[in-house]
Amino acid sequence: MERIIVGIDVGTTKVCTLVGEADAEDGLRIVGVGVAPARGIRKGVVVNVQEATRAIATSIEKAERISGYEIESAYVGLAGAHVSAINSRGVVAVNRGERGIQPADIERALDAARAIAIPHNREVLHVIPRSYTVDGDDGVRNPLGMQAYRLEVETHIITGATSSIHNLVKCVQTTGVGIDALVLEPLASGEAVLTDVEREMGVILADIGGGTTDIAIFIEGSIWHTVVLATGGEHITNDIAIGLRTPFTTAEELKIKHGHARPQAINPNETLDVAAFGEGGRQQVSRQFLSQIVEARAEEIFDLIRQEIKRSGYDGLLPAGVVLCGGTADLTGIRDLARDMLNLPVRIGAPQELHGLVDILESPAYATSVGLLQWGLRHDAPRPARVRRNGHFKLPGWLKAFLPERQKS
Repeated sequence: MERIIVGIDVGTTKVCTLVGEADAEDGLRIVGVGVAPARGIRKGVVVNVQEATRAIATSIEKAERISGYEIESAYVGLAGAHVSAINSRGVVAVNRGERGIQPADIERALDAARAIAIPHNREVLHVIPRSYTVDGDDGVRNPLGMQAYRLEVETHIITGATSSIHNLVKCVQTTGVGIDALVLEPLASGEAVLTDVEREMGVILADIGGGTTDIAIFIEGSIWHTVVLATGGEHITNDIAIGLRTPFTTAEELKIKHGHARPQAINPNETLDVAAFGEGGRQQVSRQFLSQIVEARAEEIFDLIRQEIKRSGYDGLLPAGVVLCGGTADLTGIRDLARDMLNLPVRIGAPQELHGLVDILESPAYATSVGLLQWGLRHDAPRPARVRRNGHFKLPGWLKAFLPERQKS
């Protein structure tokens, strides 16, 4: 049965909608790509519903036009500094029988772990099992079918601010597209760029996007720690704009084409002719000075990552090092800077082994977009291609509480 999976990455700098066809062997072929400049988004959070809705709609329309599908629902990425996570434990008694532990028993254990006190203005996004303990034997990956009297589960619970979730849901819903699930962006990125060996050994995923840096620590195949930092590549661009007294768009172009995170690698005599404010409109600037601006902010980002690794308490359990993704990971010299500052192995992570329309997608900037499809492929139940008819769609029940009632026309 053909399966159509759609992912929408609503980022600070761009909105990317991908449409993928999954075959019987769970291969994924990209058949639709829609990228639009982000509007109304700041640091991963909606700050202008109308502008953000228009940007999302533009991205969806492009993907629909290329793929030939009319999108009914999608997996949507979520980020922002409002996201936080805690670890929790759930314990339940099991009726010992021939069939052993059943899915309902596992679900009860997860519900027990989820029963924690959280502020009224926050919602649970993910309850991710880290490991199970069966009658005192810990380290169990999948307890299904095991004989036991007692089942314990260690979980990683991710929560977000209700208002931020509501605003993002409203923007997507207004375009006429339902939401299969909201997925924390570093979890999605990990699906696209991490290997099973890295997850097992212990690895840090650092997704440095436009407005946020999303961090996820994976150990023994499971997620152990997540955090979203309110700093990213857009801050580098802003520093360049201020330091060189140049328009923001020019600063972004300079960062992409000429930026370098290692000033010592740049010829001190190399200059660039760039736009400037004032009567002349042009100026000569040193490329090494440009790189010094880039390096200063990049060092701050990696210092924050280093502090977060130490705060997690897992700094000695990460032999696989760091995998960088996000648009800022394309910056020349950033891998070497990260390696020196974090004192860990570092590689740049980009989606691989893609099929179909992949010309622009094999880049760290599209890790979350591709990862949303991979997440959907892993968690989605097989069903026919989802095509919206007569503009009607069905939202998951848990999302309905966030949405305002539709106005009668």
